[in-house]
Amino acid sequence: MSNWDEKKEQYVSKNDDDRDKIEVENVNTPGRSSRVDREKYNAMRSALLKVMPDGQPGITAKEAKTALFEHLSEELFPGGAKAGWWLKCVQLDLEAKGILARADTKPLTLYRP
Repeated sequence: MSNWDEKKEQYVSKNDDDRDKIEVENVNTPGRSSRVDREKYNAMRSALLKVMPDGQPGITAKEAKTALFEHLSEELFPGGAKAGWWLKCVQLDLEAKGILARADTKPLTLYRP
């Protein structure tokens, strides 16, 4: 395989991987974005929005995590593995997009505005 073929193969593989990614924002760092696994993001987003109430008082992140487990794929999140990280990733992205909001409470309480 020539040097060009190797580079081309790496480029194609990288682009194929990019199709499996989604860009997310973080309400705490405006203007900065990251790319994460699209399938896991969408699964967590769907589960989170199913359990998130409209309006205040909302629910805490701990309550959301407990409630959304039944909506998560065992294949993507075996035994709930990494669910906390994905919950926070999706929460911060949805807050940045205005789909979720924080109530001015302790502990942190989230709701759909």
